[in-house]
Amino acid sequence: MDSFDTDVVVVGAGPTGLACGIELGKNGVRATLIDKGCVVNSLYNYPTNLVFFTTPELLEIGDIPMTSLNEKPNRTEALKYYRRVADHYKLNIQQYQRVEKITGGDGDFTAITRDQYGAERQYRAKKVILSTGYYDLPNYLNVPGEELPKVIHYYREPHPYFDMDILVAGAKNSAALAALELWWGGARVTMVHRGTEIHRHVKYWIKPNIENRIKNGEIPMYFESSVIEILPNSVRLQTPKGEVTIKNDFVFAMTGYHPDFEFLAAHGITLDPETRKPRTNPETFESETPGIYLAGVIVAGEHTNEIFIENGRFHGKAIAAAIAKRLR
Repeated sequence: MDSFDTDVVVVGAGPTGLACGIELGKNGVRATLIDKGCVVNSLYNYPTNLVFFTTPELLEIGDIPMTSLNEKPNRTEALKYYRRVADHYKLNIQQYQRVEKITGGDGDFTAITRDQYGAERQYRAKKVILSTGYYDLPNYLNVPGEELPKVIHYYREPHPYFDMDILVAGAKNSAALAALELWWGGARVTMVHRGTEIHRHVKYWIKPNIENRIKNGEIPMYFESSVIEILPNSVRLQTPKGEVTIKNDFVFAMTGYHPDFEFLAAHGITLDPETRKPRTNPETFESETPGIYLAGVIVAGEHTNEIFIENGRFHGKAIAAAIAKRLR
């Protein structure tokens, strides 16, 4: 088994994890970033044509300016930007390695990982930062048939679904955007949602568009309804008027995502029973497990709409300052 020494292991190489690595380096602290996917893996898995809601300067890290051809950057521009930042700061990033567990304690941790070839590695570090985000873990429908290959939890682009019967479950941003793009791409789209309306937080340029498609009958919507079974060629829905079976080729379960609460709990991170927010020092973001710090959206627990790249990127500076002070 290969073994490596570093000052800090950062679990996650998303924008916040990169920001942590940059700030640690500025403080003279060696950092190794480990990600189970590629650099900014969550952004890579965003829809191909996604345009960010925010402006470029609010996505910047490490004092490196971000440029965009338009007022708001798109996914491709963001991926290029974060690659450039990682290269500029020569960050030590270990991609395609899953951190399976962290042993030891403050001052002497060991992160045990497994790479894409099944090989195990160990990283010894004095401190650990968990910046794992939430986008990699979908909220499942938990219905029979969800294991079928036709069920998809990440929407990328509409082309493969032309002339197909599609069900989109959910009514937040990801569901509304997927439904619209699939419909524009020539799919026959139906939506299903437990609530009574499209979610109020859907972006202002998407919400009226999807509502008009539903109003006009172009995208049938079953409100106050749920999926009860997914079959190879159809889907069964429970609706206010009773059970309905509709023809179906693919299901997009756009029902949200969540942090890896089990991983946090396994490493002594206490969660609030209602919000699932981990208890941390509000100034240093150190958890109740000494030496383990939390950064980014996982600080918000289930309230994932409270922390985005725009504010999570600043966690790195506070954490790096606290760690550097402890290691001096």
